[in-house]
Amino acid sequence: MYRTHTCGQLRSEHVNTEVTLCGWVDRIRDHKNAMFINLRDRYGVTQIVVDQAAEEALKVQAHRLASEYVIKVVGQVVARDSDQKNSKLSTGEIEIQATSLEILNKCKTLPFLPSSTDSISEEVRLEYRYVDLRRAAMQRALILRNRMCKIMRDYMDDLDFIDVETPILGRSTPEGARDYLVPSRVQENMFYALPQSPQLYKQIMMIAGYDRYYQIARCFRDEDLRADRQPEFTQLDVEMSFVDHNDIIGLIDGLMQRLAKEILGLELTLPLPRITYDEAMQRFGHDAPDIRFGLEITDCTHLAAKSDFQVFRSVADAGNFVRGICVPDGANLLARRRIDQLTNMVKDDYGAKGLAWVKVEAEGLAGPVAKNMPESEHADWTKAMDAKVGDLLLFIADSWSVSCKSLHGIRKQLGSELKLYDANQMNFSWVVDFPMFEHDAEEDRWVAMHHPFTAAKDEDLEKLKSNPDQAKAKAYDLIINGFEAGGGTIRIHDQEVQQHIFKLLGMTAEVAEDRFGFLLEALQCGAPPHGGIALGIDRLVMLFAGLDNIRDVIAFPKTQKAMDLMTGAPGTVDQKQLDELKIAMVKPAP
Repeated sequence: MYRTHTCGQLRSEHVNTEVTLCGWVDRIRDHKNAMFINLRDRYGVTQIVVDQAAEEALKVQAHRLASEYVIKVVGQVVARDSDQKNSKLSTGEIEIQATSLEILNKCKTLPFLPSSTDSISEEVRLEYRYVDLRRAAMQRALILRNRMCKIMRDYMDDLDFIDVETPILGRSTPEGARDYLVPSRVQENMFYALPQSPQLYKQIMMIAGYDRYYQIARCFRDEDLRADRQPEFTQLDVEMSFVDHNDIIGLIDGLMQRLAKEILGLELTLPLPRITYDEAMQRFGHDAPDIRFGLEITDCTHLAAKSDFQVFRSVADAGNFVRGICVPDGANLLARRRIDQLTNMVKDDYGAKGLAWVKVEAEGLAGPVAKNMPESEHADWTKAMDAKVGDLLLFIADSWSVSCKSLHGIRKQLGSELKLYDANQMNFSWVVDFPMFEHDAEEDRWVAMHHPFTAAKDEDLEKLKSNPDQAKAKAYDLIINGFEAGGGTIRIHDQEVQQHIFKLLGMTAEVAEDRFGFLLEALQCGAPPHGGIALGIDRLVMLFAGLDNIRDVIAFPKTQKAMDLMTGAPGTVDQKQLDELKIAMVKPAP
């Protein structure tokens, strides 16, 4: 072994012990009578001392060191003087009196140092990820990730779940995000697809009789990226037989309780609160609401329908909605310039026609909109919005969808900007009773809200035949601090119902058979009632770490353009490889 101890291991009880340490030079302080070297590894930092009494060769070697050199040090553990102890280091009561020092590898000048407190661009960090991963913050994040995954495995193992690996190379079953395709060399002109999830395989496991399956699974989706999304990601994938939605939710409640306790020291009261999808959209405008703070949406369409303010009234008469939020003390907190910025945001990002606003004053409502409202209406609007003097009322008059998106966007920005919640707080809840389908205007067809294997609520089975848009799903999403941390459903276990769902989704019998024939066949071979859930591990770790970017909890992530800046992936390949796969490159259009 190169070393006898790590750089975070030694304590006062090791005094007078000869030790060998290895690590990276974190910091050098060259005083007149001694040189002090902070030696770092992922376990901690230990101070090394080369003083005037050291042999000349050792002093010469020490003066050759520079930041991030990899070295091996042999020496004696000595106690620091009481006034020299460093309470910021776990090893701060001792130091190593070096007797020999070996340079294992030098380091060139780096674009940044792991110990630097300067702001470093994410592009540089990702290009030099091997340096970035030496930073204490990155080490904490990856160690936390490892710990959380172990807790998940232990929890599932305690409950008799079986860890089963499912294929990475599978069949392309396009529905939802785009697949990543992999050409087959052996089967000419045929393609595998990387899994968007192990959905079909875990259903097959239930039909095969393995009633409790889990997997920490790698998944792939070719979709537009953002701070909390990656083209390849990891999820805790779970499936159970002979269960209803309460069993799945209860299982994850218990897991969240254990994670919160062991990671954060937080006691969660179970069951975690639940709200319906309809309630979430009405109150918060989003199916993953952040309920750590108020600014809830109020529907004022009934007032608009009888208002003399023609802009609002015409919207209500057209069957659309006038909805708003009340910003406490917003008349004082938000300048006109900020309101204009919010107006531009809802126009540019969500397609709203505008943002109407009024201030609540002692004499009534004030502002451009208020001038067009008879004073006799002011009290009604103030009461409906539960507003008081000094508040600011913000309204969107538009379609249901635009009003939801716009007010959710405003709510999210102002909640953070006005510090309406404790950023360190963790809030867990469930959203349940999602619609089975949503309408795709571009393709003019129904698409599955979750996925096409989702079961409808028992009382809504008949609606699948007459009014599918009104049918509710046995679906449930775990929400943490306004992020969807996981989602699941009870599955369809009847082959005829599954075929009917495919038909509603515009899938012909031939296409359904081609893509999902194996599942339809399996459903006729003794399929038990079953359901499951998938939790996004990257996102969970991000939330538990108090971060806002999942790239900071993934060892080697991609950028928002799906590139690996360190390796240069994706990259070109040799023509020979393309020829073997019978692939011809198409030149991009000029």
